[in-house]
Amino acid sequence: MTKVIQPGAMIGIIGAGQLGKMLAQSAQKMGYKVAMYDPNPTSCGFAVAHSTTVADFTDREALLKFVQSVDVVTYEFENIDGDLLKELESESYLPQGTNLLLNSQDRIKEKNWLNQQGIPTTDFAEVNSWTDLTEAIKTINIPAIIKTTRFGYDGKGQVFLTDKSDLEAKQSDIEALLKEQTLILEAFCDFKYEVSVIVSQDLYGNIEIFPISQNQHINGVLYSSIVGANYSEDLTDQIYDIAEKIAKAGKLIGVCGIEFFITEDEEVFVNEIAPRPHNTGHYTIEATNVSQFDQHILGITGRSLINIRLFEPGLMINILGQHLPYVEKVSQQYPEAIYHIYDKGEAKKQRKMGHFTLTKPDYNQLETMLYQSTSLKAWQDLF
Repeated sequence: MTKVIQPGAMIGIIGAGQLGKMLAQSAQKMGYKVAMYDPNPTSCGFAVAHSTTVADFTDREALLKFVQSVDVVTYEFENIDGDLLKELESESYLPQGTNLLLNSQDRIKEKNWLNQQGIPTTDFAEVNSWTDLTEAIKTINIPAIIKTTRFGYDGKGQVFLTDKSDLEAKQSDIEALLKEQTLILEAFCDFKYEVSVIVSQDLYGNIEIFPISQNQHINGVLYSSIVGANYSEDLTDQIYDIAEKIAKAGKLIGVCGIEFFITEDEEVFVNEIAPRPHNTGHYTIEATNVSQFDQHILGITGRSLINIRLFEPGLMINILGQHLPYVEKVSQQYPEAIYHIYDKGEAKKQRKMGHFTLTKPDYNQLETMLYQSTSLKAWQDLF
């Protein structure tokens, strides 16, 4: 169904964290009103919403009332009740859909779905018991990573096995996770680097893919994203082909983040997908002619996507709770940087509190800065 939502209408956003906040800001500059739904009464997105609802994501009555009160519904992250949202699709207008959401909420389901589309992932096995784990290790081998199948993010719910001695040393941690939910054992990918793209699709089948971002994670948390490098034609084609395949097979409306592992031989493996705006796409606010948040709003309101242009290479650095006292010092060294502070309240260690972005005409300048700047090295050491 093609339905154009005109400016002045109310967009309902489920989730009011920083992604919801930035979605709301994009929607408002286009003339839309925004209602937000989140169980946390101090969610940072509420500060920019026209109306707010504080209720649990599993509260059917409250969620039904919310989705029926707005003209179009979207969600800002995947750790919500996907089955309930699918049930309420018939009671609301949710062009974003739940196809990709339901497939991305469970790591085993996600990898099976990707493989069914002919998209490569690392080897994996479902783990429901200690016996399952020891059997899986016989085929997958160590090093490997044990992860919860649901609700893990930023390195949470993960145990890395470097050698067989780790099995005994980390047995209590693994068994504690097993008591909570099913786990997945993933083969370790000896990647050269990690990249991601943000793919977008509108109601008319137009697909736009943002430039490839190379990313660094530290302790499971994104440290940096840099965009503007020249990749081989073959690698670029592989990445873009996979992104387009995911968008089409998943019936994507709006944007989806896709993370990849790239090996020394330029083999490409999809690590995970996130059917909403993504941390690695924050550079788009400053470095491209349309941001990932703008593109998402255009998609869900029935408007055509905008052709993406990279203005100039960009570098985004995350700001965690422990970094906030040093923001002023770094801003003095890089006064041209654009800072986004999310206003999330208590600055807890490892909690994402903001990000900053630098752009330069020359990609090499940014790359040199990323790897040689003493202030950024000190920033990195705080992760």
